[in-house]
Amino acid sequence: MEVVGHAREPESVDLGAPAVAFAAFYQREYRNVVALVYALTGRAAVAEELAQDAFLVAYRSWARVSAYEVPGAFVRRVASNMAVSVTRRWAAEARALARLAARSPKWSTPLEPTDADFWRAVRSLPRRQAQALALRYLEDLPDEEIAQVLGCSEATVRVHLHNGRTALAGKLRIEPNRRWSR
Repeated sequence: MEVVGHAREPESVDLGAPAVAFAAFYQREYRNVVALVYALTGRAAVAEELAQDAFLVAYRSWARVSAYEVPGAFVRRVASNMAVSVTRRWAAEARALARLAARSPKWSTPLEPTDADFWRAVRSLPRRQAQALALRYLEDLPDEEIAQVLGCSEATVRVHLHNGRTALAGKLRIEPNRRWSR
């Protein structure tokens, strides 16, 4: 029985090796996963929430995920898929709000930093192109690792990167290079 007003000594808890390994993995990967999701969604709070959800999925399957060659690729794939799902949901909400727009007053949105235009253009691309570009330019991942994250071949990654860069050049009104470089 606990006496009101009297603090109890905290019990020592042994987390065990798997929990310690996951904690180290989380500390190492969290910021990069948040940055990836932010690049795909454009919203910091959503990025943090989806990154935490992706790590929860990894934690629940940690015995399996920890055995992967690159466990971070699993978390990035889950997080990027969640980002795509949330942007689809936003699109559905936007369509519903558009139907109500005639009844609503008009307002203007504040200007955002220059980088916001670039990432907005990235988010307007097909989802795999956006994911490949975010993984390349935000995390500087090579084709092999992007392929692991997206669950596709390296050749497919190169196609997504090329098509995404070409589409971005058009959207941002810049002259595309003959051969895109990293």
